[in-house]
Amino acid sequence: MKIKPLPPMNSLIVFEAAARHLSFTQAANELNVTQGAISRQIRQLEEYLGKELFVRANRHIFLTSTGLQYYQTIYGALLDVSQATAEIKKWKGEHQVTVATTSAMAALWLLPKIADFQQTEGIDLRILTTENILDLDKIDCDIALFYCNPPPSGMKVTPLFSEEVFPVCSPNYLKQLNGSQDPQEIFGKTLLYLDESQQDWMTWPKWFESVGYPLIKPRNKVNINNYPLLLQAAINGQGIALAWSSLLNDYLETGVLVRPIDTVLKTQANFCMLESIDRGVISSSVKRFRSWLLEQVSNDIGPTGLSNVVSVES
Repeated sequence: MKIKPLPPMNSLIVFEAAARHLSFTQAANELNVTQGAISRQIRQLEEYLGKELFVRANRHIFLTSTGLQYYQTIYGALLDVSQATAEIKKWKGEHQVTVATTSAMAALWLLPKIADFQQTEGIDLRILTTENILDLDKIDCDIALFYCNPPPSGMKVTPLFSEEVFPVCSPNYLKQLNGSQDPQEIFGKTLLYLDESQQDWMTWPKWFESVGYPLIKPRNKVNINNYPLLLQAAINGQGIALAWSSLLNDYLETGVLVRPIDTVLKTQANFCMLESIDRGVISSSVKRFRSWLLEQVSNDIGPTGLSNVVSVES
């Protein structure tokens, strides 16, 4: 059955604040509106009820007997709504974990693993993707997973795995190289470039310089601003891409991607778990996800099978 009659709901919020403060000005400050807006809402409610709720005396207001009775009822009803809402928000806060990360980290590392975590009853995982670590200031998340060079301020930083970067291509593309180990032959055909807007990620020129190769200009360049799409281009045999070992281990183990040359660059930068130092009380669900996450990292760490490793300072 429809609940009626009901007054304009916004007017009830305004009326409760004005009656509690006995001041239109203080109600306006609390609700972040003008005093005129408060007056209009109260007048609208009074016209709807057909009764005066306030006595306006000079620069002061007082509740009429009707206004006082109505306030006591409305206050109790809004308090019940507030408490019910708080319970729902509390449940959501305790049973949902929000993770912010890049599309690459989400698609290549996190998503393939979370089926195991989702078996944990009663915990919902919410994943938000952004390519810019500076966006974390605008995102309300429990945990962030990002490549950091350097990590942002105001965050608790837990390194997950170091940056090891090397070239990859499809097996069919590798066949076209005829077993050559000459960098000019390998990299002189087609290179897949991550768009330069992703400034934190390793670039081909920087990689060449860091491993001691001359700056090689390929015959063809393909620029892509999304790393998972760039990786798909490499799988399709469209060129050679730079790979990050921890993100692509599964692709290498299955042979979907191969390394055309053994050279590996290892820097001092890391993929990190970031948590706000001002987060306050951490829910048990976040703690459980955090522990699970670190366990996954521990399981991933081991011999990489990589040779000819070049280490550099970031």
